[in-house]
Amino acid sequence: MKEYTYKIHLEPEPEGGFTVTVPALPGCVTWGKDYRHALAMAQEAIEGYLEVLAEQGRSIPEEPITGPVDTLIQVKSPAVA
Repeated sequence: MKEYTYKIHLEPEPEGGFTVTVPALPGCVTWGKDYRHALAMAQEAIEGYLEVLAEQGRSIPEEPITGPVDTLIQVKSPAVA
């Protein structure tokens, strides 16, 4: 089994959560209620997308990871009085 790495784009939604797209995989879109959930859903969506490509005998796109890759870090901090 080969390992693939893809960049994802997380778009914050006004009502909360994130819409996630995978630029290298057209139509691969999902949503998560928070950052961690969005990452988990992205992984599941990518795995499903690649599984369908394999079942159809289509080639799996590889994305060279070059340049900066942005991500978010969520932290909790004590309330300032």
